[in-house]
Amino acid sequence: MQAKINWFGLAGGITTIAVVIISVYIPWWQISVGELMNASFSPVNTNAGVFGTAMTIPLLWAANLTGLLFLVSSGAVMLAYSLLPAKPYSKHLLGFAYKKPLFAVIFFVIPLIVVSLLLQSLVGISLPLNGTSNIVIPIGLMGAGITISFLVTAGFLWPFWLAAVAAGLCLAARIYHKRLTATKETTPQPPSTESAPPPPAPAETPVPPTPAPAQPAETPPPTNTASTPAA
Repeated sequence: MQAKINWFGLAGGITTIAVVIISVYIPWWQISVGELMNASFSPVNTNAGVFGTAMTIPLLWAANLTGLLFLVSSGAVMLAYSLLPAKPYSKHLLGFAYKKPLFAVIFFVIPLIVVSLLLQSLVGISLPLNGTSNIVIPIGLMGAGITISFLVTAGFLWPFWLAAVAAGLCLAARIYHKRLTATKETTPQPPSTESAPPPPAPAETPVPPTPAPAQPAETPPPTNTASTPAA
């Protein structure tokens, strides 16, 4: 019997909506540089502060709003698809929704990696993505060698890993949809138990009777008209 619900898609849609709600309050990644700076990031919310003073960056605020709409639309459409996976338009809904959680995870990690590599190659500062390290900055003051050291702590928090789970569930929903479609196409239809009535026999066209040949008229025998002579 064909399943009526794509359970992977249902779990993926619910998890995606949960990630959006949780990420408003708990970031995906955070970093602190001693007492100098602390910041936390997620696709839907960003908080940064320098010396305890909060900073607002309009570009990041716009990016967070885009990420919020991006993930909410994906979760809602995935839920709608999962409840009606056999409809003709369901494949279009799935194609719209299943990639977005994966894109959110990928495009969140890539900028962090790029920033870390740029700092390492240009400035020589090793910025950890997950862990703790010391950043030593040399400062030349009146010919004296002075260094400043900062303890840097960074790491991914559990909402990031929950987002990765949501992305995996949505990908599994796409694979399971192929299985549902293949099952629908290859399942043989049971024969009908009702036998159709036989078609009516064609009516016979009456054959006109063959006319009998005409009989020739009988010729009467000749009559003797000669009279007998008298004696």
